[in-house]
Amino acid sequence: MADVPSIQAGLLCPVTAAGALARACSLAPDVEAIVAPDGRRTYAELAEDVDRLRRSLHALGVRHGDHVALCLGNGAQFHGIFLALATIGAVTIPVNTRLRAAEIAYCLRQSRAKFLFAADRLLSSDFTAILREILGNEPLPCSDLPDLETVVLNGTADAPWARSWATFEDEVSDEPPGASASDDVILIQYTSGSTGFPKGVMLRQHSLLTNGFVSALRMGLRAGDRFHSARPFFHVAGTSLSIMACLQHAVTLVTMARFDAAEALELMEAERCTHFSGNDTMALMLLNHPDRQCRALTLRGGWVAGSQAVLKRVVHELGATQCVSGYGLSEASPNIAQSCWWEPEDIRTTGLMRPQPGLDVRIVDPQTGDVLQAGGRGEIQVRGWSVMEAYFDMPENTAETLSDEGWLSTGDLGALSADGRLAFLGRLKNIVRVGGENVSPEEVEDLLHRHPAIRLAQIVGVPDERLVEVCAAFIVLNEGHAMDAETLGDWAKQNMAGFKIPRHVWFVEGFEDIGMTASSKVQKSKLAAHARWLLSEKA
Repeated sequence: MADVPSIQAGLLCPVTAAGALARACSLAPDVEAIVAPDGRRTYAELAEDVDRLRRSLHALGVRHGDHVALCLGNGAQFHGIFLALATIGAVTIPVNTRLRAAEIAYCLRQSRAKFLFAADRLLSSDFTAILREILGNEPLPCSDLPDLETVVLNGTADAPWARSWATFEDEVSDEPPGASASDDVILIQYTSGSTGFPKGVMLRQHSLLTNGFVSALRMGLRAGDRFHSARPFFHVAGTSLSIMACLQHAVTLVTMARFDAAEALELMEAERCTHFSGNDTMALMLLNHPDRQCRALTLRGGWVAGSQAVLKRVVHELGATQCVSGYGLSEASPNIAQSCWWEPEDIRTTGLMRPQPGLDVRIVDPQTGDVLQAGGRGEIQVRGWSVMEAYFDMPENTAETLSDEGWLSTGDLGALSADGRLAFLGRLKNIVRVGGENVSPEEVEDLLHRHPAIRLAQIVGVPDERLVEVCAAFIVLNEGHAMDAETLGDWAKQNMAGFKIPRHVWFVEGFEDIGMTASSKVQKSKLAAHARWLLSEKA
């Protein structure tokens, strides 16, 4: 099968949530739309839920363009209200449920959220207590959050500023809610804030739905497939590449409150999942878990944002023979490029990806801005239907990232082949500059992951008197394996260039205590700071 370059935004897929839901309900009403900790819903039941929620939202006062924050876990509840908000053209602000009071307050304040739907408790977090810390014990409005008018709590709502979810659902408007347009901004996605304050990425409805459609198409998702994704719904990989991708192809989304490898393997087996999504950390946790060998998985494919070594293991050890790789970022809704399930394995597993149809991708010299020819390594830039409208209320940051011609500067290092395939080579800000040589941490990690004793490797740059900067490695070993820094160094000398070899090595049990995001990504900035501290203590 050939690629499908004729697909353009909006031509071959629904570009509103209402249209996608109506099609899925018509084609597959009895197929489960979601399997989650708080219940299961077929597409017919989901359509009924969304219609009722639309009317309850209207009764609450939510209108087209209003900013509505969701501080909820992965589940049918988030799934339903997110789609209901999209159908009326309200803007969802997903709140990272791992944030603390000051961080949540910043998100609500900067986004000018008018409504907030929150869980009273979620896992180990007491959100009622967190919101009391933010809002105090007086009715709204609050001086620190003047735009916030209404808080709906799922659970106990004994605070003076809160109303219960049950009360919200009981009030249903007889007046039909308004409709949304494909060009409406329906999501403000906050970045991780690794540089400065988090920025709210404004994403249009057609961008999310088209990205979900094409990404699922290239993944090989078909009506009735069952897609396991523990990607947090408060990330764009949860909304666009999980919720919208499944909706566009009438696929069952199987999700979890939080990613746990043992629970994920059990759930994938019980639900007979055909596909899964994860980053390299999540994939390695599955691959290296002792329960994997005793689970009868029925995986056919999926997509992994990870290294070549990890992707090859997913294909051969998890049985996801059609698994693809993907590259993207929040500012692009998110996927910019993917490999395709029908391509040969040696292409799909080497990180060579086709840009999404209808997108322009180029590589520029990060110092001069000159466009590089095929094979040149530089910053990835993208233009087209998936690119954000702007950062909300941050015109200077927008101007720095988005050119007048519509080119989005990703801050990522890549190269384009002569036949137009994109290779993601790492984050420019994470590049380690060893004695004048640029070293991609991802490249070194991929090489280290090929060692049978290594379960997970993370590379950061640390200062060096002679070379300015060198690589430092944090290594998690597979169970039953032993290794020391000297042994690793001897192996590395045989498998990578000398300037890439880690000069400092620490063996750790895991990264939870050092710094890991809710989507199971190791936070490189915290890891680098920890490495510098370890070296200062050693000195």
